Amino acid sequence: MTTTVAHQIMWNRLISIVEEQAQALVRTAFSTSVREAGDLSAGVYDASGRMLAQAVTGTPGHVNAMADAVPHFIADIGIETMRPGDIYLTNDPWKGTGHLHDITVCTPTFHQGALVGFFACTAHVTDIGGRGFGADADSVYEEGLHLPIMRFASEGEVDRTLLQILRANVRAPDQLVGDLFALASCNEIGQRRLVAMLDEFGLANLESVAAFILDNSRRATLERIAALPQGRAKGQMRVDGYSAPVDLVVTVDFEGDRVTCDWTGTSAPDPKGINVPLVYTKAYACYALKCAIAPDIPNNAASLAPFVVTAPEDTIVNAVHPAPVALRHVIGHLVPDTIFAALDQLLPGTVPAEGAGCLCNFQMSVRPVAGAGPKGRRAEVLVFNSGGTGARPGLDGMNATAFPSGVMTMPVEATEQTGPVVIWRKELRADSGGAGRRRGGLGQWMDVGPRAGHEMTLSAMFDRVDHPARGRRGGACGGATVVALDDGTALRGKGRQAVPEGRRALMGFPGGGGYGPAAERDPAQVRRDLALGYITAGTAAEVYGLTEDEITRIEAAARRGELD
Repeated sequence: MTTTVAHQIMWNRLISIVEEQAQALVRTAFSTSVREAGDLSAGVYDASGRMLAQAVTGTPGHVNAMADAVPHFIADIGIETMRPGDIYLTNDPWKGTGHLHDITVCTPTFHQGALVGFFACTAHVTDIGGRGFGADADSVYEEGLHLPIMRFASEGEVDRTLLQILRANVRAPDQLVGDLFALASCNEIGQRRLVAMLDEFGLANLESVAAFILDNSRRATLERIAALPQGRAKGQMRVDGYSAPVDLVVTVDFEGDRVTCDWTGTSAPDPKGINVPLVYTKAYACYALKCAIAPDIPNNAASLAPFVVTAPEDTIVNAVHPAPVALRHVIGHLVPDTIFAALDQLLPGTVPAEGAGCLCNFQMSVRPVAGAGPKGRRAEVLVFNSGGTGARPGLDGMNATAFPSGVMTMPVEATEQTGPVVIWRKELRADSGGAGRRRGGLGQWMDVGPRAGHEMTLSAMFDRVDHPARGRRGGACGGATVVALDDGTALRGKGRQAVPEGRRALMGFPGGGGYGPAAERDPAQVRRDLALGYITAGTAAEVYGLTEDEITRIEAAARRGELD
């Protein structure tokens, strides 16, 4: 076997190892955000802290941010102090993945007595104390317990004092501690597989494999960049924000052997917790650029390096300590669509229309009312949902699909098991996909409320209420977010709000924008949309020009279970 072939096999093996690592975390985590939604990441690093491979399962915000985290662990812990059996952790928003609700665990790996690399993984935990998961805090100090880079275990001995502190400061202590052990266990699985691989190939360390991976990834990425037309373009987007609308402004440059992405002109930080540490902005900016320019090149330190992301300090995309950052994803998930507005000018016909962007998350803090009796209980229930993606140049947008985060929608049954809540409705939202030659993806309707004998506080984390996803190249906007109680009382798109016993929160999640003029849509696709309930008869007639006779025939066929 040639060296090149052996190195390629080991590269593939590393990817399979970190995917097994991620799947172990999914199977063992206590939080539903990890088990059901896959809000996690896993990766392997060389002895210098350079990311060599990432798991397919996980989110770009976690894994790309985590690529910068391991060097922080090396600097703060010190390689000379590291020993087999050590496990480190942090939830520092500026050294981890952007907010306190993500815990990153890093484990040094030793082989034949020498440090050969690191495994790291991240998971979103349901509660970390403080005000709870939401945008309402005025500083990061209010948002929960801050864990600086520190030892979770030293030479195999877990720090019991740390566990006591954690248990005393969070609302769901068993769940949090269970997640920590799940994170540590998944790194251990990665370690065992890596050591077995090194033994199988007779290697003392990862140096030659790392050089092969990083050299080939760098070369392939630079070739893609060299083929781009040199140029500069600006993208802009206005979104709801919290205290006031937020303007996201980015200038993308294709210049020589790199692509730069500068956020000068973007709004200042918000007083509330939707601000974004630069590490998270970089994570989603790099993801957007890679999707458009080099989507098939594996993600690692070398393939990310030519994408240079900068932002002035003290802007909403480069918030500095102690800015509140709990909902950094609300703005961070809109970073790719802002970049796509610039890329559409540089690479026409490549990027989609705007989509829902940020996840349609909400957290329910449920508690019994007076007289609820023994069936009453408290619970923190976090729910992940998605709106529609923007239409693509050659395809419709995807319905109720998370882009750019890639996490999964949580099943109704799993959500209702975690606390005394009822999901009364969850269905696709007709007409929410923007009209166009290619239709935007649909959002969802979702109605939720506390069970009898309970009340709850809904922590809303939505955007696109006042600024729906824009279409591209003549496509129409997607449907805007709507939030209200079932008695008609309007609710805000962000913040903690009461849902009394017997009431329900009614939520309409946004759709993606359309691509191209609606007049150019294939009539067969319009008829299919109507038959499937993606559009209503009114939209079919007024926007797409179907006749009354066609609509009647299609609706009758749909009732019989037939597609036109």
